[in-house]
Amino acid sequence: QVPPIESGGELTQAGGSLRLSCAANGGSFNGYTVGWFRQSPTKEREFVAAMGDSGHVYYEDSVKDRFVISRDSAKKTVYLQMNSLKPEDTAAYYCAASQSVDLSNIRSPRGYGSWGHGTQVTVSA
Repeated sequence: QVPPIESGGELTQAGGSLRLSCAANGGSFNGYTVGWFRQSPTKEREFVAAMGDSGHVYYEDSVKDRFVISRDSAKKTVYLQMNSLKPEDTAAYYCAASQSVDLSNIRSPRGYGSWGHGTQVTVSA
């Protein structure tokens, strides 16, 4: 699969909401696991959320009660709805996909081989 394309990142205030989109490039995510990761100068790339092809979802503990990952019925776009944003959520957010992610690696960047370019989310205090 060619790399996915992320969009939706922007500057917002603490407590605000954003919805990020991850679009399949030229096809769909049918048969794929799709994950969201984030990275900043102050932290290594870390897991945020993921959705398996079956629709099962996974979350990092720090965002579990604030973020929601979802997918359209055609599996062409995966979304990350982010609510109650905090300054510490500031990062470049990346969408990644893989056709063969083991469950034990679903929370690791090493489990994914196809990465988007990234979209910047900045949350001001």
